[in-house]
Amino acid sequence: MKKKKVLFMLINMNIGGTERAFLNMVSEMPSEKYEITLLLLEKSGGFLEQVPSHVNIVYIDGYNQIKPLINEPPKQSALQLIKKGKFFKALAFSTYYFVSKVTKRKEILFNYLAKKIEHEGEYDTAIAYAGPMDFISYIVLNKIKSVRKKQWIHFDINKIGFSKSFAKNIYPDFDKIYVVSEEANQKLINKIPRIKNKTRVIQNFVSKEIVNKLSKSGEGFQDNYDGKRILTVGRIAHEKGPDLAIEAAKLLRKDGVNFRWYWVGEGKEMKHSQVLIKKLNLENQFILLGSKSNPYPYMANCDLYIQPSRYEGFCITTLEAACFNKPIITTDVNGAREQFHDNENGLIVEITSQGLYQGIARLLKDELLQQRLIKGSTEEERNKQMNFDQII
Repeated sequence: MKKKKVLFMLINMNIGGTERAFLNMVSEMPSEKYEITLLLLEKSGGFLEQVPSHVNIVYIDGYNQIKPLINEPPKQSALQLIKKGKFFKALAFSTYYFVSKVTKRKEILFNYLAKKIEHEGEYDTAIAYAGPMDFISYIVLNKIKSVRKKQWIHFDINKIGFSKSFAKNIYPDFDKIYVVSEEANQKLINKIPRIKNKTRVIQNFVSKEIVNKLSKSGEGFQDNYDGKRILTVGRIAHEKGPDLAIEAAKLLRKDGVNFRWYWVGEGKEMKHSQVLIKKLNLENQFILLGSKSNPYPYMANCDLYIQPSRYEGFCITTLEAACFNKPIITTDVNGAREQFHDNENGLIVEITSQGLYQGIARLLKDELLQQRLIKGSTEEERNKQMNFDQII
């Protein structure tokens, strides 16, 4: 049987939810049926070593020169080019940027920036997996030879820098658009009604077998703490709510609760979080463990898993924590009510430090509730099987 050739495109393999979702998916795709290529913009990330050996990894040449022109303010980019003596390039970049801005067609600028990008290879399906990320969507549609082209949406488009004009222009060119939750899908359709018949909800899934296997390797908690261990895994970034968690920890300590809250992850709010922890004298109660490519030994040995996010697409770390039958509390973000039945297999709280505090305090005082959530999580079918032939 001839293998189907499939390309997934991401930014890099940094330790994050989208990258983890990709690893879960390709780990379950039979290598005898699919020839998988991973195309990355950057050769970096703590998850690179976890990409299965049957996946061919390739990179976009020259992206490091294009990246600042995409991400930095245009005036700053033009000035940097002038300082390097690249006057004509500065003029060309400014012209293309101005035209794309006036016409609300970002792809005009991308045409200029990506003019030297080429990718050899032909595929049955090419997927812009790290979505929404406009440059990746553009590359898949314009630089990849494939019979079918598909877009994946992992985030709440109302909470990130989503370019409605760009998506409105190019998303109709995709054969299919996959969105990770019903709520996120409806928000996308509300923005771009004409793609309604092209979207389909495909929730993130977790391989319980792989997660449990990984939990038995690597290191977990190294202290000898005998109180309640609370765990969060995720980037230390505003959207993940580290400040909400730290403020909730302050309220728990005030109540005299014997706990220690561990956070696995790094991010741009790391220094701010360290300052806040010190300011509130929580050095012994709130522990920043840094980034871990394998957080599962911590999940296996915590007492309570908390997701304090301000917004999500469809949170994958709560799915992973559920593999270990832990009581779970999540804020009321996109996808939370598709994953959990409140008070049955998880607690859903308001997106505030007070909401987190009240949920944790209630759960720690109520052992019957803890057991009910664990029982509900055990009975819930978490390890969903995907029909890859329908998706690919």
